[in-house]
Amino acid sequence: MIKNDSTPRVALKKTTPEVSGAMGALHGAAVSAARDAKVEPELLELIRIRASQINGCAFCLDMHTKDARAQGESEQRVHALNAWQETPFFTERERAALALTEAVTLVHDGRVPDEVYARAAEVFDEAQLAAVIWAATVINAYNRIAIATRMVPGAYQPAPRES
Repeated sequence: MIKNDSTPRVALKKTTPEVSGAMGALHGAAVSAARDAKVEPELLELIRIRASQINGCAFCLDMHTKDARAQGESEQRVHALNAWQETPFFTERERAALALTEAVTLVHDGRVPDEVYARAAEVFDEAQLAAVIWAATVINAYNRIAIATRMVPGAYQPAPRES
């Protein structure tokens, strides 16, 4: 059993600012690609939350559930996201993105199955599909950073919504 130790470890931004900056630039590029492809910011948050649930990343779950709620996401959908396949709360587009996110996150369990990819390709155009894959990839990287360095959840507050 892993001991619940919330003592932070190496401060990556301080120790390797150039690598942290590159990661931030990758995130920014992925967000821009999603915006250009007209992938909804709310869908990106669902992707981030679902991958973070699978990976057990408390820091990212804290951040992205707060961001989702700040964007108007319902408590019901946030709470049910872990069981999205069992609920009627998500659209076919969201279901395809969530299935693809799970496959990317759990790639060690059998790659990304053709049927999962094909389902996503049916509801997303090529630019949108690329944006969903990048969103899943970037949050998985951030999950690993937050978990490895024991980033402490709780203090994050979303930026105020623009009127």
